Amino acid sequence: MLEKSFKADKLDVKIYDTRRNMGVEAAREATGCIKEMLSRKKEIYMVFAAAPSQNEFLEALAAAEGIDWSRVHALHMDEYVDLPDDAPQGFGNFLRRAIFDKVPFASVEYIGTGSDPEESCRRYDEILSRNRVDIVCMGIGENGHIAFNDPHVADFKDPKRIKKVDLDEVCRQQQVNDGCFASLDDVPRYAVTLTIPALLDTDRIFCVVPAASKANAVKAAVTGPVSEKCPSSILRTCSYATLYADADSAKYIL
Repeated sequence: MLEKSFKADKLDVKIYDTRRNMGVEAAREATGCIKEMLSRKKEIYMVFAAAPSQNEFLEALAAAEGIDWSRVHALHMDEYVDLPDDAPQGFGNFLRRAIFDKVPFASVEYIGTGSDPEESCRRYDEILSRNRVDIVCMGIGENGHIAFNDPHVADFKDPKRIKKVDLDEVCRQQQVNDGCFASLDDVPRYAVTLTIPALLDTDRIFCVVPAASKANAVKAAVTGPVSEKCPSSILRTCSYATLYADADSAKYIL
């Protein structure tokens, strides 16, 4: 059930009573958006986030009826560097399990964990230069990041579409808190990420952010300054973005 809906500058914010309802409703609205775009375009490109916070959303989206997935091209927004290609923590592998293997996409482009990061950036940049992204499905990190644009590497005017970054400790600890790695030492220190301008160069953003662990980040994103210190605050400048929260992640803005 929708508990509250309001605008934070240009950003639509929707708060639901439960995490499940948040994910289902975000997927329902994303489904409508996909169908509407496919009614007027031959094919579309979508970028997906990989994190446990996306579980309910991706489950509901994969089960949605009436989407012609054969006209949807899939990409993802970030990936670790120097993990084995078959590592379950790899974001491409997460998305393969969550949605990429569940529906018949026109294509799926993986960044790759074990490949050379410079080559990964070159290849993905080429894809993004040829094909504008129509829809971005993202989350927000505990430090306010979007994709792996942590505060110390976030650049609202980044000239690059994709780059290699080092991950801050809050971001790396979140991967342990989420149960993806056993200890901080196991979490890679580097990743490849779409930059903030690349993520915002789209027609529609669905930002799904559940759990109490994200409450401080949601508060900063929605009520704090628009600043690289909280990279997700840039969403407040986007009239085409919606933030979906549950009662736990929104507890400081209810």
